[in-house]
Amino acid sequence: MTEDPARRLITIVTPAYNEEGNVDELGVQLAATFAENPKYDFEVIVVENGSVDGTYDRLLALRQRDPRFKILRLSRNFGPDGGVTAGLSYARGDAAVIMCADLQDPPELITRFIEQWELGYENVFQIVTKRQGTGALRRMNSQLFYWLINAMTGGLFPKNVSDYRLVDRRVYEAINAMREHNRFMRGMFYWTGFRSIGIEYERPPRFAGETKAGTRMVLALAIKGILSYSYVPLRFITGTGLAVSALSFVLLAYEIVRAIFYGVPFAGFGSIMGVMLLMFGFLFTMLGVVAEYIGLIYDEVKQRPNFIVREEIGL
Repeated sequence: MTEDPARRLITIVTPAYNEEGNVDELGVQLAATFAENPKYDFEVIVVENGSVDGTYDRLLALRQRDPRFKILRLSRNFGPDGGVTAGLSYARGDAAVIMCADLQDPPELITRFIEQWELGYENVFQIVTKRQGTGALRRMNSQLFYWLINAMTGGLFPKNVSDYRLVDRRVYEAINAMREHNRFMRGMFYWTGFRSIGIEYERPPRFAGETKAGTRMVLALAIKGILSYSYVPLRFITGTGLAVSALSFVLLAYEIVRAIFYGVPFAGFGSIMGVMLLMFGFLFTMLGVVAEYIGLIYDEVKQRPNFIVREEIGL
């Protein structure tokens, strides 16, 4: 299958980590979607993200059947955002679709993405109306995350927005030009400021295999997203420090007045210890917040790459 230079090319970028049970069905469903859109040429960059199962062999077999599927094999698992970063750096399309390989991002939605792109939208994303196959705790954590991050960023992120999206070439080239290491891709796409629109769609369960988005991973992603796009925690430290200082001066003045008129009773030792412990608790909490920001800075100044390529097949 050769690409027609007169037609627009759309690049599909999909990281795959231990997805041997999904690769074949992903190929079938994407091929069906491509057939529904004969006006466009397509290429698929599957980022093999350090899998330890048979994902790579399945991908090789898929490429033998359909050369539109290309493989970018990384030296180890660089996480979802590292995989997307790697794939976008090899993209050539007039637009790029970022999706998961587990089929929770339904390929049939690509057709609707393209329709909105043709209307002039440069960042078209899925808004998840319902998450099938997830527990109540996972859904509650998701709702809490969006409430918290929007409270701290002034409503930067639409509620229930997904990483599944189509972006115009101008958008992904702007992302490729950013060299930051601590990447929260969902936020980076919004930060660029291009014309955006969301499409509501229900997220299906995984086709096969187990989810990689455990509680620890989701929590780490939430912390990175908040710290990458909000200065509120730092400003909270400043505000708390000023408030505590003001309260301390008020209490000091009160104790001086009481000492002048009533003396200094020995009673109150418990209160003093309680206040001291409270202040130490505030202090170490604030130091923890500062440490998180310093950790992000430390990662940035090392200037290590976001991914390392082991092998390129078809690229």
